[in-house]
Parts: sequence; C-alpha cells; structure tokens
Amino acid sequence: MADATLVFDDDCGFCTWWAEYFDDRSEIRIVGFSDLTPGLRERLPDEYDSCSHFLADGEVHSCGASIEAALVHSGLAGPVTDVVEFLRNFEDYERLRERGYEWSANNRDLLGRFLSKTPPARRTGDET
Repeated sequence: MADATLVFDDDCGFCTWWAEYFDDRSEIRIVGFSDLTPGLRERLPDEYDSCSHFLADGEVHSCGASIEAALVHSGLAGPVTDVVEFLRNFEDYERLRERGYEWSANNRDLLGRFLSKTPPARRTGDET
C-alpha cells in the first residue's frame, strides 16, 4: 500500500479532514496540491485542481472514484467493500457516486462546519 497516493486540495478544511483521516489510519501517502512534484503532477489530469485523486497500481482515480478507491484500497471501508464491489456492477452507480462527490465538493463550507481541519496551506508554524 505504500505506493498509494491521495492528492487533495490542501487549502480546504473539509478536504484536509478527509486527507488526515486517511493519513492517520492507513499507509496511503497524502500530497496536497501545493506540494505536487513534477513527476506526480504529470500523472494527473489537466484540470487536476478540480477534485481529489487517488493513484495506486498504475491507475489514477479522480473525484468520487478517488475517495471510493482510497477507502477500499486502505481497508478502511471494511465490510462496505463488498457493497461497493457489488454496486460497481450497476451502470447508475458511478453516476450516483460522482453526484455525491460533486454535492460534497459544492458544499464544503457547510460540511466543513462539522468535519474540518486547518488546511496545511493556512497553518502557522505552531499549528499541526
């Protein structure tokens, strides 16, 4: 799992909460947009800053697929992994997953009231 990388908006408190959730509970490497290396950046889509990305096993998953893949890859989804594997058999699942991600992305301010951490891009020297 050490080759797995989650790329996220490190200027968003809600996004930071999710990134740190994975960082605290898995071996997934976490990289913010502001810390992208040229090699990692070239593996991402052109409009990379429009959503999160999960890179593992030579594949890049973006937006809702990135969070789903990170949860499954890390083992954090637990028994829900079987449900996800089952749902992937249905044509509408991808559309619904991406709509859910899009809704969350468009409502980060609201969701950030409940799940948020100070983004790395906004931290002062004494904050962690």
